[in-house]
Amino acid sequence: MAIIEVDGLRKAYGGRTVVDDISFTVEEGEIFGVLGPNGAGKTTTVECVEGLRTPDAGRITVAGLHPVRDRDEVTRLLGAQLQESELQPKLTVREALELYAEFYPKPADWRALAERLGLTDRLTAPFQKLSGGQKQRLFIALALIGDPRVVMLDELTTGLDPRARRDTWSLIEDIRAAGVTVLLVTHFMEEAERLCDRVAVIHQGRLAALDTPQALISRATGATVISFNPSGPVDDAELTALPGAATVRRQGDEVVIEGTDTTVNALLTLLAKRQVTAHRLRVGQATLDDAFLGLTEQES
Repeated sequence: MAIIEVDGLRKAYGGRTVVDDISFTVEEGEIFGVLGPNGAGKTTTVECVEGLRTPDAGRITVAGLHPVRDRDEVTRLLGAQLQESELQPKLTVREALELYAEFYPKPADWRALAERLGLTDRLTAPFQKLSGGQKQRLFIALALIGDPRVVMLDELTTGLDPRARRDTWSLIEDIRAAGVTVLLVTHFMEEAERLCDRVAVIHQGRLAALDTPQALISRATGATVISFNPSGPVDDAELTALPGAATVRRQGDEVVIEGTDTTVNALLTLLAKRQVTAHRLRVGQATLDDAFLGLTEQES
């Protein structure tokens, strides 16, 4: 059952269209990802769903309600962590949780949230003294304190170190396990591949793809990714002609080929024939990052 429906969404600023005819649904109980590079239109799309912006065209419902017309009801159903969030520097964790709890007629137990999110020993700490990971956990708590059916998380792990990012991923999985639908906005493909049941890829304001991460990976790229730094010149036409090669791209001095196991053997034969050494040769399975690059290059 769809809890969020977006149909034909359009939004422009100053005559420049930033969201162009986007449609998708979010099923209750899933983690749904909205992916795209910076400036793709992700945040504008989600802010329209939240009722923070009014679309120029299209239809949006949250549990059958209109985000702007039925704002009070939608606010009680939906918790949000915005892309850029700040609190008053001297406000303590306890004060922030108590304050936000007052906004709702039936809030969640903020003490239980603080314990669940590892904030119990920081209740008296002012916001300005929290680490990046602690601030993010606090924002998650504030998004959940209204006991929402849906929580919107926008670029939640930007700026976090790898350990804090993975800890946050575990928290998101716990949120879904508790029965909350999660709409996750991110440009980290590894994050989306691990967490999301389905993803919408937005590029230049349009919907480039909508599917499960694994389906996008299998559809948009070869199963095997080969990367290396050649010791000498290698013609792109020869690389593209390798058996099973789906794409060939260069990232500085590095060559990246998406293909199959057959491509690996053919590449090594070609390089030996050309007397070129493959420095830093790596062979691995395709990822959502590879699929995303293929999709956005096709749409450019």
